[in-house]
Amino acid sequence: MRMGERRSRRAAGAWGVAAAALAAATAAGAVQAAPSLTRFEDVSLSPDGARVAAIEQVRALTGTPTTPHGQVVIRNAKTGAEIARFDPCAACAYTGFSWSADGRRLAFIASAHNPAQATLEVAQDGKLTEVARIDGVAQSPRFSPDGTLIALMATPGAHKQTGAVEAGAEQVGDIDALQTADEKRIGVVAASGGEVRYVSPADHFVYEYDWRPDGKGFVATAAKGNGDDNWWIAKLIAVDLDTGATRVIATPNMQMNMPHVSPDGRQVVFIGGLMSDFGPSGGDLYAVPLEGGAPVDLSPGVKATYTSLAGFRDGRLAAVRLMGDESQAVLVNPRTGVADVLVSAPKTLSADQGVDAFPTGGNVSFSADGRVIAAEVQDFEHAPELYVGAGGAFDAITRINADLPSQTHAQSVTWTNDGLTVQGWLLKPLDVAPGTHPLIMHVHGGPSSAVTPTYITSDVEGLFPFAEWLKKGYFIFFPNPRGSYGQGEAFTRANIRDFGGGDLRDDLAGIDKVETLAPIDDKRLGVLGHSYGGLTTMWTVTHSHRFAAAIAGAGISNWISYYGENGIDKWMIPFFGASAYDDPAIYVKLSPLTTIKDAKTPTFIYVGERDVECPAPQSFEFWHALKAMGVPTKLVVYAGQGHAIRDPADLADLRQRQIDWFDHYLGTGS
Repeated sequence: MRMGERRSRRAAGAWGVAAAALAAATAAGAVQAAPSLTRFEDVSLSPDGARVAAIEQVRALTGTPTTPHGQVVIRNAKTGAEIARFDPCAACAYTGFSWSADGRRLAFIASAHNPAQATLEVAQDGKLTEVARIDGVAQSPRFSPDGTLIALMATPGAHKQTGAVEAGAEQVGDIDALQTADEKRIGVVAASGGEVRYVSPADHFVYEYDWRPDGKGFVATAAKGNGDDNWWIAKLIAVDLDTGATRVIATPNMQMNMPHVSPDGRQVVFIGGLMSDFGPSGGDLYAVPLEGGAPVDLSPGVKATYTSLAGFRDGRLAAVRLMGDESQAVLVNPRTGVADVLVSAPKTLSADQGVDAFPTGGNVSFSADGRVIAAEVQDFEHAPELYVGAGGAFDAITRINADLPSQTHAQSVTWTNDGLTVQGWLLKPLDVAPGTHPLIMHVHGGPSSAVTPTYITSDVEGLFPFAEWLKKGYFIFFPNPRGSYGQGEAFTRANIRDFGGGDLRDDLAGIDKVETLAPIDDKRLGVLGHSYGGLTTMWTVTHSHRFAAAIAGAGISNWISYYGENGIDKWMIPFFGASAYDDPAIYVKLSPLTTIKDAKTPTFIYVGERDVECPAPQSFEFWHALKAMGVPTKLVVYAGQGHAIRDPADLADLRQRQIDWFDHYLGTGS
């Protein structure tokens, strides 16, 4: 038992029961015809804990790559039996489940992309009703406390899909004239149907919101101007339902996620901390009076990172946090910060649609009283299933993926460096031949993020072909160095003004540790990563000759030019302390191009043509420099793709190129 915390004994033992049940189901035979994988996204538990909704998405593991299409499925939360299934639009994606307080209705968004259109749907008694239509992008519907209204966030007439990872809009012509930014607003519509009335101001981009308990307005995180760029300086505001008038509640010098109002309407709670991306949330729990004031840290010094916050449940805060290698669902006393741990295990709990290849703990859906929880659960060796728990027991209610085999043996690894305790994951081939073997180190994005256990599959649409490398005899290492989530805010902040310094030392020390645990050939090491991982890869090959090959995806090679090219420059100020114009020296010091003459490692580079976060010219600069240094290199730019490469054919091409690159320079087997 950890100091200041209470752990349910039944919760700690329930994982063994679930694992045994899953193993029994596997031994009993296939539940789903292989080779397909079902994922459970946007998991949402009804207020009474009796039913659970999810977007169930079947993904082919072989054959021609396609974009999978999900269906809305409601199941009995105890038995897993299907109650209802909805699929009103074969060309749409579904998101944003919200139950009415009485649990009779379920709202969600159906979105089509070309052109961007969305409908607000409500399911009740096995029937589906279209409540509203939006010409643009919409998300996050929520019933008002009395159930008469449904609020949502929408971007009318959107020029692109919402989010900086999506492909940017075309930038040609009079660029100043193109700077009219999409604005995401809070809108409301009668629950019975009608026209959407936009409430929040037209010059505010709203990121997240919550109803006030009295139903008279909202709290939200919002900023004026470009929504992709300004989340890092967003304010916590109150919005009046009738007039749309706004009032600033707080402007803390940190990033904020998931605001919720206390049942008495007096406080707003949120996750606050140093965050490099909107999506992978992480930090401490904070509270601030609804009337305004300075936020108070409710969890100071906790050696964990809160990654999601569901609001209040029976007087306590329902949250998920990452503590070392364990994801935990907790109920936190808002006065003392003491956490009652409901579930804790080295697995990934997820209830929302992740934006990373490796979610950072994800959300858990809680019942109204906090006694029942639901989530998709997976680890490196076991495919995802839908889990529901009550009274400490947390078990799988589906066995849809039970026949899918493990692709690896996974091990949590810890080591020390520079006085810090660092954690990571080592993945081993199922069959290890005699002799020594190549190792690939994957550096995660962010940097404010972490690798948590997600099922390694032969999914043909993944960004990296980990399963294929494992089959070829490669070992894979996922470090979570300083700057990552999982060990408290001080650890996350430990790479400020030191990108590639201490974190690379942590990574290299991790490889030293791994080489004591597995038969690794130190002369056949590979390094790869995407986004911040791409930057770190570029930095690594200009500061170390330990790696025989590298793959840098959507990286950053020159912080000075990057500052003027990217669409999200606000994220850099908390990490660098000033802009590139005010303190250019630190930007030059931390640029891989500054030390390009030390590069010798063969490096494959790829990027999306319309990447907003890490624009393609950064990859061109590094590729050009490597060629000038005589270092073997190749650059591939994927047409029309953004930071998140979505096209299945492009992903298939990328995966094969990565396999070929490492096979050529690292070889396989012993």
